Amino acid sequence: MDPIFVWWIGEEEPDPQLVEHVRLHLARAFRRPAAIWDGEARPRHAFDPRRRQHASGVILRWLLEAGPGGGKVLGVTDRDLFIPILTYVFGEAQLGGRAAVVSTARLVEDVELVGPQLLVERLAKEAVHEIGHAFGLVHCDGEGCVMGRSPAVREVDAKSSELCAECRARLGTQGEG
Repeated sequence: MDPIFVWWIGEEEPDPQLVEHVRLHLARAFRRPAAIWDGEARPRHAFDPRRRQHASGVILRWLLEAGPGGGKVLGVTDRDLFIPILTYVFGEAQLGGRAAVVSTARLVEDVELVGPQLLVERLAKEAVHEIGHAFGLVHCDGEGCVMGRSPAVREVDAKSSELCAECRARLGTQGEG
């Protein structure tokens, strides 16, 4: 069973507890090993000076070249991400592919008021969501499913950190927890 690798690719120093929390959520959600990948390289070429954001599609291609071979790889960054048709994204993944990326940049809204655990939970949800896409899952309309659409942070907060029964069945993990 191929693992899921979690790789901090942000500019600031990573919070080891934050990255570990993401790793644990991925391992539980997808019933497979998840490991921290520690590479020094960063996708600095993904920065678009006109938008002052990083192109998530460029990062996905870079993760495939620079990351570990085999398994899925989730890049976690503190840089703001975009795709050309949207102002920003929390993350992006190759549908049915190997690479996904998530960002903390837009997930920090209200964290100073509520506390750092809010960012930890939001990031774990978005990590499971994007790796779900890498496993071929599409957006889900099931109430509270982590695969639900999240155009704004309030929708991230409203959903669960878990896959619904229908999404688990699509993955072939129905009844495993």
